[in-house]
Amino acid sequence: MAFSDATQTILEAKEKKELTFAQIAEAAGCSEVFCTAALYGQQTLSPEQAKAVADLLDLPIEVENDLKSIPFRGANFSTPPTDPTIYRLYEIVLVYGDTIKALIHEKFGDGIMSAIDFKMDLDKEEDPHGDRVVITLNGKFLKYKTF
Repeated sequence: MAFSDATQTILEAKEKKELTFAQIAEAAGCSEVFCTAALYGQQTLSPEQAKAVADLLDLPIEVENDLKSIPFRGANFSTPPTDPTIYRLYEIVLVYGDTIKALIHEKFGDGIMSAIDFKMDLDKEEDPHGDRVVITLNGKFLKYKTF
């Protein structure tokens, strides 16, 4: 997976300063998931957030500007994804996509879950049988209009 020059610069600075995504998000004043997506070029930070990240990581102005620009979302990935972690999420949609769709329609009616009016959380749940990944997707329901 090839990342932009800006993302590469950000990740190198993060590693050099030994910071976590959570620490960077705290400086930016946004969620860990949203901030990480912005660092990977998939979301846009406000000018204030981009400056806070740039100051924390000692980033050049060009990278700060990239953090404020509207991205071309989804361009980092091939279909199907080849990275095992990302592929497993793709696999979940392949296996459970019809189920998710059916349950959304049964509970809400004809519509979709927004990926724009949306938030996501990712947590670690410790378990004696092996730690668990907990991903919560929370999107506004958008009803299809008739016209």
